[in-house]
Amino acid sequence: MATQDTISSPAAASSRQLNDPALLRRRYSAERRFQAYGLAAIMVALFFLVVLFTSIISQGWTAFLQSSIRLDVTLDKSEFTDADGNVSDKAIRLANYAKLGRDALQNALGIEKPGRPEKRKLKELLSRGIDTQIRDVIEADRSRIGQTVPIWLLASDNVDALLKGSIDRDVPEARRQLDNRQVAWVDKLVEEGRLEKKFNWGLFTFGASSQPETAGLGVAIIGSFFMMLIVALVAVPIGVAAAAYLEEFAPKNTLTDIIEVNINNLAAVPSIVFGLLGLAIFINFMGLPRSASLVGGLVLSLMTLPTVIIATRAAIRAVPPSIREAALGVGASRMQALFHHVLPLALPGILTGTIIGLVQALGETAPLLMIGLVAFVVDYPVTPMDPATALPVQIYMWASSAERGFVERTMGATLVLLLFLFVMNAAAVYLRRRFERKW
Repeated sequence: MATQDTISSPAAASSRQLNDPALLRRRYSAERRFQAYGLAAIMVALFFLVVLFTSIISQGWTAFLQSSIRLDVTLDKSEFTDADGNVSDKAIRLANYAKLGRDALQNALGIEKPGRPEKRKLKELLSRGIDTQIRDVIEADRSRIGQTVPIWLLASDNVDALLKGSIDRDVPEARRQLDNRQVAWVDKLVEEGRLEKKFNWGLFTFGASSQPETAGLGVAIIGSFFMMLIVALVAVPIGVAAAAYLEEFAPKNTLTDIIEVNINNLAAVPSIVFGLLGLAIFINFMGLPRSASLVGGLVLSLMTLPTVIIATRAAIRAVPPSIREAALGVGASRMQALFHHVLPLALPGILTGTIIGLVQALGETAPLLMIGLVAFVVDYPVTPMDPATALPVQIYMWASSAERGFVERTMGATLVLLLFLFVMNAAAVYLRRRFERKW
């Protein structure tokens, strides 16, 4: 009887506690506080996320617009002829395009016989990149030589900043990048419809440049594409094969345990260590070209391998054992069961892990800095062996530049990189939902 009272007394005490109004109030209060803490944490995270994106978008959206001046450029034949009076490639290459642009601007503003100071001020309104713009017009159709051709020429960084409000007109002239006369010229061009802000296609097509208005992401986009292609061709097959072997065929012993532990540890190694490894192996030992997309892709492949292996193993492990047993029961070999049944069912998880690995690789900067992908590259890379750079490295290079125009270029490039990351993550979510099966 005593034993029964001892057994029943804790239950009775618990029942009395559950029915105690004060205890219930404290318990419900604790639950409400916990929910409030969780909601506050979410709100704080959302606040900082909004601040981050607001800062990037407010400073970066102007990078997608660039000021250009429509000028009637007289392509004087004497500028493109050699000593014999013939139009030649060398003469076209060495022509004084800055003078042609300045003369066209002078005519547009109605300035007659400007002095040397005025010529210098006129030249400061045009970008140094007008040489390439006018040359491209001539190369496209040499019959235009000797004619007056309307061309949209890039305005200088200071003119672009003035139109975008980055240069304050109320600042005293001595402390302003453009003097009062230059500001008046700019206003006149705007009133006549000759100076406009147009969509900045050059942000996606131009290469490296010391001038903000002629700097673009063209080389970085191609370099990142080559590197992501190499990562997909190297890290994905090797990672999936390694995961399949470890999960389906490897014996469970000390050696495989050590391999698994090291794979998990490699996923947490700082990325700069992979850059040092790539510098030692691919450049110093194998002699591959520095600043090449091939080296960057191989380094990022080493960094991505642990992520692909871990994600693939988790996807394979999620396939019900009954699938394997059924395949083996009807006479399939272990290899046939893997390739015909297990891997197809694990494909959503494998694709998700692969894309997450690619996203991580696309946003890496430190390992690429170690292998010299900070080169000043103007020409587009044609093969992975050519010098190139990557999107995050280009952002780093622009962020370290002092010119005002590179600030908006940095934020604009960040928006482009975030867009790529968003698209890749959205693709991962779509593929997972598209191929996912419920068990």
